Amino acid sequence: MASHNDLGKQGEDAAVRYLQRNGYEIIERNWVYEKYEIDIIARNKEYIVFVEVKTRSSDQWGNPEEAVSDGKIRRIVEAADFYLNEYDIDMPARFDVIAAIIRAGGTFETEHIDDAFLAPVN
Repeated sequence: MASHNDLGKQGEDAAVRYLQRNGYEIIERNWVYEKYEIDIIARNKEYIVFVEVKTRSSDQWGNPEEAVSDGKIRRIVEAADFYLNEYDIDMPARFDVIAAIIRAGGTFETEHIDDAFLAPVN
């Protein structure tokens, strides 16, 4: 596995720990629909939450969350729509981003952005 893949996995692990500490139940990790992937699907008391995790080794070239493109958003929303229908989930959905930057000593600084984006209107 390439080192950037290792870093991404470590960032997702840090995001899962963060979510669990904050009362979220993790339902799925790396859930795939056709060619689209949702990093984390979680639930809290109010929402089912589709989480995109962006991990970087530094913020030298910008914040990790800036890497969530319009195309990525459309793919996440399409996959989430399929998931909600396939599993007949009747909860409000939310799309979050967790930005993770590895710091000295291998610890992660995480920023959780609730409602990071809305589903685009066709």
